[in-house]
Amino acid sequence: MLFLIVGLPGAGKTVRAKSLAAEHAALRLTPDAWMIPLFGDSDAGGKRDVLEGRLIWLALEALRLGTNVVLDFGFWTRDERSSLQSLARQVGASCQVVYVAVDRAMQLERVRRRWVSTPDETFMITEAELDQWRSQFEVPDTAELAGDQVADPPPGWSSWSEWAAERWPSLSDR
Repeated sequence: MLFLIVGLPGAGKTVRAKSLAAEHAALRLTPDAWMIPLFGDSDAGGKRDVLEGRLIWLALEALRLGTNVVLDFGFWTRDERSSLQSLARQVGASCQVVYVAVDRAMQLERVRRRWVSTPDETFMITEAELDQWRSQFEVPDTAELAGDQVADPPPGWSSWSEWAAERWPSLSDR
C-alpha cells in the first residue's frame, strides 16, 4: 500500500504519516527530513523536485518488494496524486490518499510554534506564503479520497509515467 499524505504546511501531515507508518509497518519518506541536512534550505535551487523524484523512485522499489510506503510530501495538486496512484498500480500496489485538513488560524499557529521550537528542523514561512499556498492547494474530492478511479493525464501527456518523469526529473533510472 502506498499512502499519499496530502495537506499544507502546519496541517499535521508528519504526525499522521508517522502514525500510519507505525500502524502499517511502512517506510516513511519525507523530503523535509533530507532538505535541511543535505542543502540547508527547503528548495535549494530546485533540488527539492530532484530529491522528491528519487524518494518516489525508492518508494516504487519498496512497493515492488512488498513494503508499505508513506509519502509525506503534501501533494498539493490532483495531477501529482493521480500520477502516483497510477505509478503505484503499475507496480501492483494499492494507493490511499490521506488528506489532513487545517484551518488558517491553526495552520499559522503551528507554523509559528514549529519555527520557534525547532528552527533547525523546519523552514521560515511567512503569513503571505501560507495564504498564497492555500489559494494554490487543490483539496481532494470524495472520489479521489475513495480511490475509485485515477483521472486521465492532462492534455498533451500520453501517460502518467511521462507526466511524473517531467514533474520529478530524477524519477526514472536514466
